[in-house]
Amino acid sequence: LLLCYFVPGILGATNVMSGEHSKLYFAASRYLLPASLVLLTLSLDLPAIRQLGGKIIIMFLTGTVGIMFGGPLSLMLFAYFAPDVVGGVGPDAVWRGMSTVAGSWIGGGANQTAMKEVFGVGDDVFSSWIAVDVLVANVWMAFLLYGAGIAKRIDQRTGADTSAIEALKRKVEAYREAHARVPTTTDLFLILGVGFGVTAVGHLGADTIAPAISEHLPSLAKFSLTSKFFWLIIIATTLGVMASFTKARELEGAGASRVGSVMLYLLVATIGMNMNLLAVRDRPWIFLVGLVWIAIHATLMLGVGRLIKAPFFFIAVGSQANIGGAASAPVVASAFHPVLAPVGVMMAVLGYALGTYAAWLCGLMMQAVAP
Repeated sequence: LLLCYFVPGILGATNVMSGEHSKLYFAASRYLLPASLVLLTLSLDLPAIRQLGGKIIIMFLTGTVGIMFGGPLSLMLFAYFAPDVVGGVGPDAVWRGMSTVAGSWIGGGANQTAMKEVFGVGDDVFSSWIAVDVLVANVWMAFLLYGAGIAKRIDQRTGADTSAIEALKRKVEAYREAHARVPTTTDLFLILGVGFGVTAVGHLGADTIAPAISEHLPSLAKFSLTSKFFWLIIIATTLGVMASFTKARELEGAGASRVGSVMLYLLVATIGMNMNLLAVRDRPWIFLVGLVWIAIHATLMLGVGRLIKAPFFFIAVGSQANIGGAASAPVVASAFHPVLAPVGVMMAVLGYALGTYAAWLCGLMMQAVAP
């Protein structure tokens, strides 16, 4: 998974391919992501997911708090040692640009745009902080993916209770083994038909609901309810959960979740394409601000996780649901096990709901401490 992520990033940095001028990420996030979520949720066991307990919510909220206070703290630190780096006046003030990153990291793109409008962020500083957002978030995601590979060792050291996660994995694996069969051509077409059929319904619903809310209830934009992408993910995931109670669940025996995993790998490759590793050369200092910010978030996540003995899965998904949102939280979750992908979506949806409020408070705190 890391190779799938970094190789396109390196190819993009060396101009072999371009994520900036390509529509591959847009296509993957709008079509492959919802289809993969449907296929990964066909074997979903809701009662078992509920047994994961409240620690995952605690870790998600810890991640939100880490971003809310990490921004002002990193700004204060640089204001003391290098005030010129985090200065600026009017629309070009650095704290204004940082508020858009807070919106993105707690919620998503809709929350980021909301912060741009709320705080009147200038276009130049906005574009600079988008680069910080993308690069720093992607570097952090790489650490989480690496951590997923050594999660057992981490959990053994911290004494975390992973019994609920392991029970969920075993239950799904047992179902898969009991119904496993060699997939026929018909099976594969049915799997693709269910995945992309539900995705089509999701697009139809999103294209209807989002504009209607924008027109009649524009105040709900702060909850991301005017975002088509938000509704696409919600509808696709919900229909996938509903399908898990029907005969469509039997497609898991033919490898539905494996096809969904292939789609996620393709999505990861397109995410990597957008990671401009050379962007740090233009304004290196603000990237350092972003790294300090994410380090504060990470320290708080790891500290609280160790305190409550939360499994590393909870830490990773709670963090990525904040930092990355619905596009990448299921990727990190599925790095632990494909059946866990829906947990990432559920956490990311919570981030969309909190994003505007928490980012707004973060922006006010950064305004108060800015030089």
